[in-house]
Amino acid sequence: MATTGPDGPDGLPTSEGGSLVTTCGRRIAVRCLRLAPADRPITRVTLAVGRDQGGEPGVWAALTPGEARDLARLLLLHASLGEHGSEPAGPSRRNSASL
Repeated sequence: MATTGPDGPDGLPTSEGGSLVTTCGRRIAVRCLRLAPADRPITRVTLAVGRDQGGEPGVWAALTPGEARDLARLLLLHASLGEHGSEPAGPSRRNSASL
C-alpha cells in the first residue's frame, strides 16, 4: 500500500486528514469530524472508501472514538494474522466475526 497525504513521524498518515491508496486502487481517507452544537459537541472518526478501479461507488462510515479504537484493534489483529498465519482465539475471534 502506498500512503499519501500528511504523514506523521512514523510514516503513517496523521489523524488530521491522512489517506492511503490500496493496491487495488481505492483511496481510504480517515478524518476527524467535529460538530459543535452549543449544548453537546459531537466528535466522530470518519472513513471514506473511494470508488474502485471499475468505478463502483465507495462507502462512508462515522465512528465514535471508542468504535474507532475497536476497529483499530481488529485491523491490527487481522494484519498480524495475515503476516503470521495463525487463527485468533477467544473473544477476539467472536468480535471480528460480528463486523
